[in-house]
Amino acid sequence: MRPAEAADVEPLAELRAVVMRPDLERLGRFAEHRVRQRFRDAFCPPHTSVVLVDGALAGCVALRPADGGQWLEHFYLAPGVQGRGLGSAVLRSVLERTDSDGQTVRLNALRGSPARRLYERHGFTTEGEDAVDVFMVRPPGAGARKTS
Repeated sequence: MRPAEAADVEPLAELRAVVMRPDLERLGRFAEHRVRQRFRDAFCPPHTSVVLVDGALAGCVALRPADGGQWLEHFYLAPGVQGRGLGSAVLRSVLERTDSDGQTVRLNALRGSPARRLYERHGFTTEGEDAVDVFMVRPPGAGARKTS
């Protein structure tokens, strides 16, 4: 991983559109322009890390201060690198930092998204839901759950 730069905004906005399209279409919420613009509007390089695989952009993750803890957002991995343990490795790296700082982490995932299982394996629990999102929380030190 490397720190994000302002020039990363467009490639990351495009990655978001590709990664989120299936879930947003399933929920009837996909809009070509909006999916990219929401990322552009929220992109904050100092809080974002770019995930690289063999030197090429493969994803990103952002962690920003919020309400006495941290908010995990914009965690996207290119479809070609998903399912290989990269998401778990990135999440472990982020959570090691928040655990050492004693911080609670919150996030939201789209309803029905397979990402929810990843978060649950790493100690996140559901805090609430609405028609589109599942809101999750992880207290410091929750650790990864054992899977069989």
